[in-house]
Amino acid sequence: MRNNSLSILAFFLIILSSFLVEIHGNKQSEALGKLYNAKFRGNSGIDVSLFNGVNPVSESRIHPQDGLKEQDRIVKLPGQPNAQFSQYGGYVTVDKSAGRAFYYYFAEADHYSQSKESLPLLLWLNGGPGCSSLGYGAFQELGPFRVYSDGKSLYRNRFSWNYAANVLFLESPAGVGFSYSNTTSDYGKNGDQRTAEDNYVFLLNWLERFPEYKGRDFYIAGESYAGHYVPQLAHTILSHNKIANKTLINLKGILIGNAVINDETDTLGMYDYMGSHAIISYEAAQKIRENCDFSPNATAQSEACNSVGDQVNKALSYINIYDIYAPSCFSTSTTAKPKRASLVDFDPCSDYYVYAYLNRPEVHEAMHANVTKLDHDWEPCSEVITNWSDSPSTIIPLLKEFMANGLRVWIFSGDTDGRVPITSTEYSIAKMNLDIKTEWHPWYLKREVGGYTQVYKGDLTLATVRGAGHQVPSYQPLRALSLIKHFLDGTSLPDTTRYS
Repeated sequence: MRNNSLSILAFFLIILSSFLVEIHGNKQSEALGKLYNAKFRGNSGIDVSLFNGVNPVSESRIHPQDGLKEQDRIVKLPGQPNAQFSQYGGYVTVDKSAGRAFYYYFAEADHYSQSKESLPLLLWLNGGPGCSSLGYGAFQELGPFRVYSDGKSLYRNRFSWNYAANVLFLESPAGVGFSYSNTTSDYGKNGDQRTAEDNYVFLLNWLERFPEYKGRDFYIAGESYAGHYVPQLAHTILSHNKIANKTLINLKGILIGNAVINDETDTLGMYDYMGSHAIISYEAAQKIRENCDFSPNATAQSEACNSVGDQVNKALSYINIYDIYAPSCFSTSTTAKPKRASLVDFDPCSDYYVYAYLNRPEVHEAMHANVTKLDHDWEPCSEVITNWSDSPSTIIPLLKEFMANGLRVWIFSGDTDGRVPITSTEYSIAKMNLDIKTEWHPWYLKREVGGYTQVYKGDLTLATVRGAGHQVPSYQPLRALSLIKHFLDGTSLPDTTRYS
């Protein structure tokens, strides 16, 4: 465990998690900073050792699902425009004795030329930890609908990822969104290990409910702290396939964005990004680099390191570090009539619209959600999870494992995110000592630079998305859709021969 002498790092991370206004509880933009504050507190009790996998899952946790798929069918969401694809929502029990159940929303493919039967299954996970893939992923990022400012009606997202795949959104662990446990103490036992195990049990049961997807090419994607969730679930799938000596889940690859990968390099990269983007001074950035020790074995911080705290605090007080150029939200209220919506200019108040929508009783009824009448509102990030027991300091060994097993691994980065910025991702990948297969170059979409990319031997691709913050599909939906299509197709992001 790290000791109390890392207090300056904890102080920096408190700064990052405290300057944003809370929305009916936590926002995704606050949850990660709060976890890091706890992790670097010497007496936190959080296990930061490597993720070693979960115990074999007993068949007793797999239950009959006959008839439940049709019960989960969503006829139409309140305020929804017409749509041709099928959608489902409901609960899957992951621990019967504890009464622990996860809520999912599933949007089948809506492809103009390919049928849902020919397209892969994609699971999307948001991070936090403790934040909702329904409230963020489905309704603010890559799902088929966005919420108008009235909090009552929806409009189509013409860049939805269900144009490229059958997309499954999962709220996990228990205590996130509509997911719950009848055993209250479960909310104090969450962590990476249990989340991976429960997510795996969810998938096995969900595939029993939707047997037509058994054997389908399967991919896992996510952002932020899903840089832990996604690889840990992938490892769990691979290990259980090996134990069973057969393919229980046909995992083909993972995609993680602005992902928490390696604590030391993630943290150093964050401050280097601030220094290179005129958020803190060159001198402050140099002082951090020269005097602060973010390694797992650090035992003390110097006075020179501590002295930078005030400047960092002041610099971050009135910007959103998760998209350093984004406008602020100045109204927490919904509107009587919907404002004109734009998929190109992301509304910074969208959290409030989604909160209002997902707490409407008619929405619960249509989505088959909140069937147990929870004693708390749906929240974008959990207010009932009371503890996080384990969070490894690095997931690099898992990425290496996937490459050795022939899985496709893509890491993407919105280049205006300052919390888990491109510098953090580059530093973390550098720790892997990989040989370069395709050197850094711009990739293109509609005659513009969509971002930059570099491919490493072993089938790991790094790609930036130009002009996107932490939630890449929110800020650059067309570029994000192009990215996921190339990932799923296994094709390189397009270069140009203009300058060759």
